[in-house]
Amino acid sequence: MSDDDDSNVDEVAEEEEEVTDLSDSNVCTKYQEAAKIVNLALEGLVTQCVPGAKVLDLCEFGHTIMTAQASKLYTKKVDGKLIDRGIAFPVCISVNDIVCNHSPLSTEETAPLKVGDIVKMDLGCHIDGYIAVAAHTCVVGESPDASPEVDEELGNVAVAAYNAMLVAASSIAAGAKNEDVTKAVEKVATNYGITPISSVRMHQMKRYVLDGVKEVALKEPLPEDVEDEKVPPCSFEQFEVYAVDVAMSTGDGKSRPGELRTTVYKRNVEHQYLLKTKAARQTLAEIDKKFPTMPFTLRHLSDIRTARLGINECVGHGLLTPYPSLHEYSGKVAHFKCTVLLLPSGTARVTGLPLPAYFKTEKKPDEETQKILDEIAEKEAKKAAKKAKRKKKNKK
Repeated sequence: MSDDDDSNVDEVAEEEEEVTDLSDSNVCTKYQEAAKIVNLALEGLVTQCVPGAKVLDLCEFGHTIMTAQASKLYTKKVDGKLIDRGIAFPVCISVNDIVCNHSPLSTEETAPLKVGDIVKMDLGCHIDGYIAVAAHTCVVGESPDASPEVDEELGNVAVAAYNAMLVAASSIAAGAKNEDVTKAVEKVATNYGITPISSVRMHQMKRYVLDGVKEVALKEPLPEDVEDEKVPPCSFEQFEVYAVDVAMSTGDGKSRPGELRTTVYKRNVEHQYLLKTKAARQTLAEIDKKFPTMPFTLRHLSDIRTARLGINECVGHGLLTPYPSLHEYSGKVAHFKCTVLLLPSGTARVTGLPLPAYFKTEKKPDEETQKILDEIAEKEAKKAAKKAKRKKKNKK
């Protein structure tokens, strides 16, 4: 074969390489479809947060919505196979001092919800590996239609966390730097007098990759914050996707593992090890088959007893990454998360619900932050008006 033939083969290979970023309209559509499912699940979960509701039932409710809705899409086989779709992050319902990652086993159910409980819900869906995630905070009222009583302290931290998420989402744009987003979030926190939870990070997402290499910290670590690693600097580029994750506290912002069992894990595909125990080998084999890349909960393995016996060996040898339930005992916590797409037309926020109207505060953001929030509100209003006009036209 001549050199010219070699170069032709290379050119064909490059042409046939699958495009997996937002420059492909089909990829963009899959992100948007996953986002619609995430938002639908969040909306449903909010209505289910009533007195007497069980955390386990809420987790399964959200799981059922996402799996059912995802199964209706892309039903035609490609090369003899159905397109992979479903859960990208298991539904976690974290109440009061629990910050995140609580998805209990049926044998370890916590107390039912009661009026005044602060509920943080976190979940993710994917279509063909293209992931959309979101988190939301609400308060349990007397009934689904009743507006709960919220004190100034909780209202303040919820408004601050939500506004920080909006500002961060707006700041993640092509050409911008992660340190600029961190500064914007810290400015919001300072003006509202609350503390970002330092263990929470924003991440780039790629196909089948929930936690990408590019990260954004909620705050710059101080010299005394020995447990917090400094995030490497990076710039954002067009066609990237990010999970904009913000959790804030009225306390010291130090989240810690508690007594709750860790049930959420993710397979580390780059790690291999010959496990010693039968339980560990059996557990890993099922994980490799059912959850090769996305996080999962032990509850969705076929033999939970065997999984509980074998999971520690898998974690000990780096085959699984645990997502422990984290607690913030020093104050009240609010958690919001959205997914943004960096498109040629600008940054598009595709997941996340509006801030509940019962979260209020007397405190105000600084002038620069308020200007950004006003611009976001104006864009949202124009978008809503355009959508309503289109809907009215379709009815005719």
